[in-house]
Amino acid sequence: QVQLVESGGGLVQAGGSLRLSCVVSVSIFSINAMGWYRQAPGKQRELVARITDVGSTNYADSVKGRFTISRDSAKNTVYLQMIDLKPEDTAVYYCNADLGLRNVWGQGTLVTVSS
Repeated sequence: QVQLVESGGGLVQAGGSLRLSCVVSVSIFSINAMGWYRQAPGKQRELVARITDVGSTNYADSVKGRFTISRDSAKNTVYLQMIDLKPEDTAVYYCNADLGLRNVWGQGTLVTVSS
């Protein structure tokens, strides 16, 4: 049973930084890809960043150069480092595990960026 637990959200001023963490209950190398998604009020959930089992990454255009996804296999943890945060980054951020036939989601962590 794959379970994901996110942490690290909070309130930050525009221009600030946060690091989100997602602890995975199994080896992250057993998962096709790990991703961070976000959902702002009244909007659809969108992909923010993704890292595959071989380490390939991709990012939403809106966060390129500001967000970095990484992983620590020893800790079974995936991170999202966010810098130069903007009010439009305000959303609930969800960790996702792509298992091929199904996806597993964390409970989400709220990021609020004040102007």
